[in-house]
Amino acid sequence: MNPLSGRRTRVLAATTATAGLLLVAACTSSDDGGSGSKTAAGGVELVKAGQLTTCTHLPYPPFQSEIDGKVQGFDVSLIDLVAEDLGVKQVILDTPFENFKTGAFLNSGQCDVAAAGMTITEERKKNVGFSDPYFEATQALLVDKKAGLTSLADVKSKNAEIGAQAQTTGEDYAKGQGFDPVSFESSDAVLNGLRSGQVKAVVIDYPVVQGWLKDKANAAAFEVAEQINTGEQYGFTVKKGNAELLAAIDKALAGAKSDGTYKTLYEKWIGPYDESAASPAAS
Repeated sequence: MNPLSGRRTRVLAATTATAGLLLVAACTSSDDGGSGSKTAAGGVELVKAGQLTTCTHLPYPPFQSEIDGKVQGFDVSLIDLVAEDLGVKQVILDTPFENFKTGAFLNSGQCDVAAAGMTITEERKKNVGFSDPYFEATQALLVDKKAGLTSLADVKSKNAEIGAQAQTTGEDYAKGQGFDPVSFESSDAVLNGLRSGQVKAVVIDYPVVQGWLKDKANAAAFEVAEQINTGEQYGFTVKKGNAELLAAIDKALAGAKSDGTYKTLYEKWIGPYDESAASPAAS
């Protein structure tokens, strides 16, 4: 038997399970989500019985976004693997991005894990526990072709308006380069700000740009003027001290990388497989 065939079945099952994900606003109910034990496989304690509750911030394609009424994406598929290992389903809560830096929804017991294409930083490590890195991300300077901008230096010299998503490392980077960027609430809002002419350039994660430029109309009007390697790595987060769940996430990631599942999901959601981006060294 092909050693990958069992895992491929698992990927299909995870993809099918994704179709049943529940997208709701940040929950404040005290309901435990069902009867039964909150202890999953491996001794992992869950906030609600029978489900792995994931906080995210929508939309953030290709990592998570609503497609045909279902929340789907690279992060969603990877956390589906964790949920399957635990013998539960994944349920997603759409929450404000600023809470990911503080771990607010993890600490309040509303979510087990946060998956939002989040960069691992020393500041954030003070508030949450990070998984092993699962993706190496670069920033992109995306510009309106008609603006004639070729670099960040060019944006500065021409005093062009630049934008970024609020509370992100892209915004931090732009500010660190001396800009006062227009802040947008989501990645979609950033790109819409560029499309509408509110700004002439944006600093945003390159994987988001890759997906956006697949649209021929977008590619005809906008281009990546500069790729910025900021050394960023994405990680999933859990409540600080939740060693059991962190171990389960790292185990699922390692297994997916070793048996080809990660590569399959990467090619589905991100694009041509880039081993250096896909297999960053542990931080």
